[in-house]
Order: sequence, then C-alpha cells, then structure tokens
Amino acid sequence: MTNLNEPRVLVVDDEQDTCRNLTDILTDLGYHVDWACDGESALEFVRRQPYDVALLDLKMPGMDGLTLYREIKKLRAETVAILVTAYASGATSEEALAAGAWQVVPKPVHLPRLLGLVDQARDQPLLLVVNDDPDLCERLWQILRERGYRVALAHNVAEAAEQLRDTAFRIALIDMKLPGGDGTVVFDLVRQADPKTRTVLITDCRPEMDETVVRVLAEGADAACYKPFDMPRLLETLERLAKAPES
Repeated sequence: MTNLNEPRVLVVDDEQDTCRNLTDILTDLGYHVDWACDGESALEFVRRQPYDVALLDLKMPGMDGLTLYREIKKLRAETVAILVTAYASGATSEEALAAGAWQVVPKPVHLPRLLGLVDQARDQPLLLVVNDDPDLCERLWQILRERGYRVALAHNVAEAAEQLRDTAFRIALIDMKLPGGDGTVVFDLVRQADPKTRTVLITDCRPEMDETVVRVLAEGADAACYKPFDMPRLLETLERLAKAPES
C-alpha cells in the first residue's frame, strides 16, 4: 500500500550511475525514490503512483526531458519538475518554465542546491482542484503554481476518488456540479480520506445551490467561492487555509 505521507521522487537520466547516486542520497534523506533511464519507463512509474518531485535530464535519447514532463503533467499535474541540463540556455529555460517546469538546473549539478530545491518543492502545499472545465482547471493550475502550490486536477467524481486514494492533500477545491455526481459526494470522499484536508466549495449557481452549500458548510467545509471568481479573495482564502494549523 502506498504511504501517503512518504515524500516521493522520480529520477530520470540516461546515465545509470547518475540515477543510482541520486537515489542513494535521496533515500538516505528519507525519500522514496524510483529511477528510470528513458521516458517510457518513467511514464510507467507515473501511471502507477504519484510523485512529489521529478528530476529530469533534459537531453536523453528518444523522449527528452521536456517532452517527458509534458506527458507527466497530463497524468500527474501535481508533480513538480526540476530539469537538469548541460544546455541551460535562456531559450531552453524559458521553454521549460513556460511548459510548467519549476526549475532548470545546470550541469555539473551543485548537489546541495539541488537537494535544497527538492526539499522546497516537497514543502509546497498540495492542493486538489475538482472541476469538469479543462480551461478553468488549467487557468487555476497556472495561477496557483505561480504562488507556490502543487496542484492536482480531477474532472469528475471518479478521478477525484482516485486522487484521494493515492495522495494526502492540504486543500481541496470542489465544484458543486460534476459529471457522475455532485460536489457533496467529493466532499464526503475528502473527509473519509483525510479529515484534516481543508475544503473550499465552488459554484456558479447561487439560487440553485445555496441550500446545498449552506448544508455542506455546516458539515465542515471551510469556505465557499462563487464563479466568476474574485481571484484575490480566493487566493487569500487558500493562503489562510494553507497556513492554518492542522486540526
């Protein structure tokens, strides 16, 4: 069974010695580490379990690190990518950061800095967005990543249930209208998975959903936000919940 509290790192480099050395160091520091020497093998790991951080070599035969990250993001949007490269030009860094990678680290790697970045990435609050609008999810992902959150995405009740089986979240943003059930189902799943997870309900249907929202707030949801979002207020709410002590 997956340990939801164990930080997980995926190392991908076509040099086996590099993979083994990083794996030994990170394992000694308390991380669960898997490693792969090519993109397809790495994706098999990602399909089986989530990772907090992926350390990806940029230049590899076949699938390069940036292409690999784009595929990882489709499967596990919450994984923070650190790209390692001997070709860290301005254009390379800009392309990687535009794709959603968090950092680009030049080779030869300064190990203390790399390990510090892994620790920083792991400590970013982990947030689940449950919403069936892909465009809205991508917009929220971009905004929240820029503010230091790791953001997982689910577009329906089944995907939310799968995410909650694999991962412990600090906050869940739950749309009250979803395919395959409404937000109350997801709220119940969140509470069952981890009662310490903070919950924010989102809806664009004040007249229709107010009664439900009031009920779920009474059952323990932390806040409700209406579409179109007042983004500063939403961000303020998330910051408050992320910093609140776990109950």
